[in-house]
Amino acid sequence: MRLLVYNIRYATGGRPLWFPWSGYLRRTGGTLHDITRFIASVDPDIAGLVEVDEGSYRSRKRNQADLIAGELGHYHVYESKYGIASLARRLPVMNKQGNAFLTRDSISNERFHYFTKGVKRLVIELELDDLVIFLVHLAVNFRTRHHQLNDLYSLVKDTPKPHIVAGDFNAMWGDREVELFLAATGLRNANPGGLPSFPSWRPRRQLDFVLYSPGIRMTEFRMPNVTHSDHLPLVFDFEIA
Repeated sequence: MRLLVYNIRYATGGRPLWFPWSGYLRRTGGTLHDITRFIASVDPDIAGLVEVDEGSYRSRKRNQADLIAGELGHYHVYESKYGIASLARRLPVMNKQGNAFLTRDSISNERFHYFTKGVKRLVIELELDDLVIFLVHLAVNFRTRHHQLNDLYSLVKDTPKPHIVAGDFNAMWGDREVELFLAATGLRNANPGGLPSFPSWRPRRQLDFVLYSPGIRMTEFRMPNVTHSDHLPLVFDFEIA
């Protein structure tokens, strides 16, 4: 099987503009086509997409996950990345920001969990016949991020099927930040060499991770050199043992 994990930055492009955060305000049409073509070229069985626009002015009121899935002939599931009672769900643009899964086969069982702390709280759990995948986007704040890792441990530890935890961990200190989480869960890092994924045009930080449990055998891991976003995509090929 092949899993693609990609923070697409709402398809607003890779390099920032002069004003901080202004890149997030750009319209997304051309870059979304580039991202869709790239995903098609990778041909994943499952794609976990972080920072997806559900339908703000940037994407002309269209859900980007729905648009990409329609082009690829895939199924998808999307949810806002903010907590149920979060003020962000009522603010323009922010209320259209979330994460999504795309799958080649139909989706029969998905669950939405929420961390107890942080602004970005969503965990999407996708359950397949012999595999469970958790997609996350952790907090930028160090202490909040580690509270979220503790919550994530509680979700993962009793999962009976082989499982993967993946997404944008915002781990400013790289794989050192996930050492205790790996030790507690028994997960393995698909990128043990610590290859950086951010920023895409000159990678210096390992912010994005694919972590996998016993029962899964990795056959290949790579980060294609594309700059449609400020993050590099992660491609994880594996077999269920």
